[in-house]
Amino acid sequence: MQNVIETVQPYVSTIATAAIGVLTTIILAGLNTVKVKVNTWLEARTTAAQREIIHKIAGEGFAFAQTAFKEAGGERKLQEALQYTTLRLAEQGITVSVVELQAAIEKAYLEYKAKTKAVLATEAQPNEEAAQVAAKEAVSGLAAKLNDFLAQATAEVTPGAQVQAAPEPTSIVPEQAPASVD
Repeated sequence: MQNVIETVQPYVSTIATAAIGVLTTIILAGLNTVKVKVNTWLEARTTAAQREIIHKIAGEGFAFAQTAFKEAGGERKLQEALQYTTLRLAEQGITVSVVELQAAIEKAYLEYKAKTKAVLATEAQPNEEAAQVAAKEAVSGLAAKLNDFLAQATAEVTPGAQVQAAPEPTSIVPEQAPASVD
């Protein structure tokens, strides 16, 4: 039996090595097929640089439609922006579905609205502060004119009386006596 095992062992090793080689070849061929399919899928999708170009041109399309068609409705502006964006991307050799273009233009619109709201919010705060300062100045000026008017009215009624300015507000906090040293 020992002789049989010693005689068969080189054949078994050769067969096992060949089987492993065949399996390795099959696995590598499968990986190459998967690689080709993945590359095809990736080429069908846009690259990051193309994505940036798409969003930039979609923003241009939105700006064009917003300024050139001010009086038009939102749907017409969207159609004009789509047309502009499609033409510009075709010049660049980029083809994108209408849904993706519309999404990019809508994104540009939402960014525009967000920036507009942010600008209006920052402009509103200083205007409110300026309005408060102006109101305080107006009230102070009105009070001064009212005091002048009352002073003139009382001076005419009592010719010998002297006009005094409004009394200064007095402090309610009692003064403390200095501490004495013993």
